[in-house]
Amino acid sequence: MTAFRDFNFKLLVVEKLMYWDETLTPAFSLSEHMRARGVQDLDAYVRDNALEYTVLDEPRAYFSQLEIPEELLATVDELTFDGGHQVFMECAPVWDGEDDLFDLRSLDDLDLLPNLKLFTGGSALEYMMPGSLEVLAARGITARF
Repeated sequence: MTAFRDFNFKLLVVEKLMYWDETLTPAFSLSEHMRARGVQDLDAYVRDNALEYTVLDEPRAYFSQLEIPEELLATVDELTFDGGHQVFMECAPVWDGEDDLFDLRSLDDLDLLPNLKLFTGGSALEYMMPGSLEVLAARGITARF
């Protein structure tokens, strides 16, 4: 199993493969998982349990354990950091993007993506991790702002 060091970096890869390319299937749906537990109103559940600023246990467990084959990782040539990602909404359905919940903490997982050529969201990345643009450049990865 491919081990990611940064959960949030893995989420960017999941966004690309599961929700954009639709090659990592089936797509995770928090609403479906919660309906199976008897939760009909996900937003109310989150608010009633003061879970607005956290990744819910169900998606954390799912995405942490999700295996991504090396063949799929090799197809990732672009990553994008954007607060509106579907995967973020599946993890924290009422997240407002006003905190660091999904900030990247490490670029060590770049080693898992041998064909990555473009990272969109370079200004956000540099804000999260000063010096990160130099790391990308040293690997031949273009940063788009």
